[in-house]
Amino acid sequence: MTSAEADASDLVADLLAGDHRALARVITKIENREPSYRELVSQLYPHTGDAEVVGVTGSPGAGKSTLVDKLAKHYRARGLTVGVIAVDPASPFTGGAVLGDRIRMASTVGDMDVFFRSMSTRGHLGGLSTATADAVKALDAFGKDRIIVETVGAGQSEVDVVKAADTVAVLVPPSSGDDVQMLKAGILEIADVFVVNKADLSGSDKTVQELRQMLELRGDDGSRHDGAEPWSPPIVETVARSGEGIEDLLEVLADHHEYLVASGALEARKRERTAEEIRTLLRDDVSALLEDELERLGGIDDLVDDILEERTTPYEIADEVVGPVADCLEERH
Repeated sequence: MTSAEADASDLVADLLAGDHRALARVITKIENREPSYRELVSQLYPHTGDAEVVGVTGSPGAGKSTLVDKLAKHYRARGLTVGVIAVDPASPFTGGAVLGDRIRMASTVGDMDVFFRSMSTRGHLGGLSTATADAVKALDAFGKDRIIVETVGAGQSEVDVVKAADTVAVLVPPSSGDDVQMLKAGILEIADVFVVNKADLSGSDKTVQELRQMLELRGDDGSRHDGAEPWSPPIVETVARSGEGIEDLLEVLADHHEYLVASGALEARKRERTAEEIRTLLRDDVSALLEDELERLGGIDDLVDDILEERTTPYEIADEVVGPVADCLEERH
């Protein structure tokens, strides 16, 4: 065993023993993609698979942080431990989370059984950093009963959250209908439950009605066919600030998890996530190898000059860079 593997083993052992500092250190290494992070995640894998993971997403201003805070509080009232990962925009200067702030979990401050962590998107395509899925594994291995992943609610991150969660709750604030119309862009397809938050404001009834109409227009009464039986996303009205409707939402989340288990959809989703994780790691690794090969050929700027001066083409360069990799794979086979 190398020293790096031994250090990783010691840190994982501390995490599994319930050391919150070890958990924080592991997530930091994961988020920063430190050299040892892969060894850490590999050692965590055998200890994962017990937590229920809920994704919370939706448009800015929908009240996601307040809702997550109340969900954590109610889970704790049921005796469950909670991990929260808030995926925030990355600072253009530090790469860190811009909105990350422990105050957003005001109801559970001081409760050691609620672990909150802000993580930045770090510019990853789709917004939701690939590090988030690994952080979920760390919380799962630590023994958290429920893990909540909250996205910033901008760009593609709403769609990508489904890759890290078993159940996805999409928040929609009462409005004139513009927010509901925006759901057609793709977020409608990932919702397992719709939450009309701030339901005490005017327009909430109209928003609920518009959501029902959209679900009906989608066909099969808006149901998703993840398993043998379809699941029709329910619409729950909440007032997160006061806690109204939170218990109803918890029951719906529990119902969906039971559906996932009974229908076989939970296993199917895990297989999809695992397959995508493999593809992502391969893309990252191959991309790094090819970047090194580009440098060996003189660097991207020199290659661009060659193209602009019509000495070669992008396709010829691609063949030249990828060719040795393809040859090595062919020889291996």
